[in-house]
Formats: sequence, structure tokens, C-alpha cells
Amino acid sequence: MIPQDPMILLSYLNTKLRDEYASLDLLCDDLQLDKAEVSRKMSSIDYSYDEALNRFV
Repeated sequence: MIPQDPMILLSYLNTKLRDEYASLDLLCDDLQLDKAEVSRKMSSIDYSYDEALNRFV
């Protein structure tokens, strides 16, 4: 289960992307997350996924 609070989720996702996954697609596939829903939650706090950096900025 992933954190529901967007700010905690941001930290969780960026840590996973830094330490375990080469892309958001791989993270979502492995954790069975809806990429659009993850992006929507991050957008609600003005963050978006930067593919070149492999993190939400």
C-alpha cells in the first residue's frame, strides 16, 4: 500500500525512483499503480514527472 497523503507520496515515489526503478513506468508496473492516478495526485501539489531526471519535480 502506498501513502495517500500527496506530500508523503512524493517522498515515497522519489525515493523508489532514485533507489529501485529506472522509470515511472517500471515503478507503476511493478507496484500495480495507475500511472495516470499517480500523476494526478502529484499534479495536485504542483509536481510532475521529469523523465530525464527520473523524479517528480
